[in-house]
Amino acid sequence: MDWSAGKGFLSAGGTRLEYACWGPAPDQAPTIVLLHEGLGCVALWRDFPAKLAKATGMGVLAYSRAGYGQSDGKPLPWSINYMTDEAVEVLPLVLDAIGFRSGILMGHSDGASIASIYCGSVEDMRVRGLIVMAPHYFTEPMGLAAIAQAKVAYDQGDLKPRLAKYHKDVDNAFRGWNNSWLNPDFEAWNIGDVTDYLRIPALAIQGRQDEYGTLAQIDEIATRSYAPVEVAVLEECGHSPHLDQPQQVLTAVTDFTAHLWRIEAAEPEGV
Repeated sequence: MDWSAGKGFLSAGGTRLEYACWGPAPDQAPTIVLLHEGLGCVALWRDFPAKLAKATGMGVLAYSRAGYGQSDGKPLPWSINYMTDEAVEVLPLVLDAIGFRSGILMGHSDGASIASIYCGSVEDMRVRGLIVMAPHYFTEPMGLAAIAQAKVAYDQGDLKPRLAKYHKDVDNAFRGWNNSWLNPDFEAWNIGDVTDYLRIPALAIQGRQDEYGTLAQIDEIATRSYAPVEVAVLEECGHSPHLDQPQQVLTAVTDFTAHLWRIEAAEPEGV
């Protein structure tokens, strides 16, 4: 991929994935890799990545997973373990494709789950920190109810045309996500055990008014992680903290990254 181009497509296992990047390249500074939500894509991060690069001085890379945005499609139906599949099979290829050297995984919603699975399952010393916004570690009745309501809005309301502005195959994106979550077998889905294996500092951010998950999701990583976890619970904030309270998120991330690099600088060589 060509970082200097600012956007384009990269190949991961033969799948064409769209990407966009901001700030310094991976060979010039640490990189924050953004992992989007269950209905997200590169474009739906809006202006947050640019602000993030400016605030932290780090490079920022966002990509659209298969089935989303302008990336290649992903055959339906998706496995109910699609987040684990993404974390262990696809994300390593993406990191290699962008020339990732050192940095942070930052995920939102499904992306936060994928980032957590990667950090708790894949041994990768390049990843020095984890940031999760509105993560899912297990299902909750209120979250499943909200996802069922999204299906109604897609089938009978205006959600489909609104999403179609951002996804070249909107049915692939929506059905893949929604059908997996509403599969009766998905109710037992639980990845909380990956937090037991985290060995890097983490920042967990959630809006108090999140309609898809309670603060029990944040408690899961905060109480189970072996490594330090900073928690930011934002008021007047729903499921998208970076859009609902962007300045608070930027401040929390900037403080976290500054602290992380101070820790890195203080470690003896070879640690």
